[in-house]
Amino acid sequence: MAKKEREGREEGGRAEEDGRLTLRERKKLRTRQRISGEATLLFVERGFDNVTVAEVARAAEVSAMTVFNYFPRKEDLFLDRIPEAHELITRAVRDRGVGETPLAALRRLNLELLAQRHPLGGVGEGFEHFWRTVLDSPALRARAREAVEEIENLLAGLLAEAAGGDPGCPGGDSRLAAALIIAGIRAAHNDAAGRQLAGEPAAEVAVGQEEVLRRAFDALERALPGGVPGGN
Repeated sequence: MAKKEREGREEGGRAEEDGRLTLRERKKLRTRQRISGEATLLFVERGFDNVTVAEVARAAEVSAMTVFNYFPRKEDLFLDRIPEAHELITRAVRDRGVGETPLAALRRLNLELLAQRHPLGGVGEGFEHFWRTVLDSPALRARAREAVEEIENLLAGLLAEAAGGDPGCPGGDSRLAAALIIAGIRAAHNDAAGRQLAGEPAAEVAVGQEEVLRRAFDALERALPGGVPGGN
């Protein structure tokens, strides 16, 4: 599974990015993907805490310094899609359609990720190995919690920006809205993770996950009249 996911990450990244990047940027992207792919393979097979950065470097045929140039923390070798999550959320809110609220844009984004079986959608063939690796490592669990906080802070700033305020100083309403939205999404992902870890087929989990996400965003719409601060 890890090898298959590694290849999928690399191919998906190339298909999406190569046409927009310079040659140097493409080389850097592929090096990053190779390092992360080899790390994922090792972490899933042996457990995150049982693999050193030096071993990842040898597998990827780079130096340990190169690994740290791309991934400042060991945990980010496995949770390597955090920057992509930031980018997708930012684009969804900032580039939403005319008349579309930030909340509606986030609903659309999450349903699209699920339909695409994107890793950030949380459901897919073999994803249980990812979840199990995270659960088995205190360091990865801590980094995952930190990442959720980072995304919540990012969203609070984006909502404040959408409301016309200073994105560096999100107002109380925007911060509360961001906390509620992230809590709803996290609950949906936790439900999907639990079902996959219990052995349910990904196709069945995906059907249920779509319904869970729709219910979560319906509840958020009721809790946040007007589609959160900044809604058009």
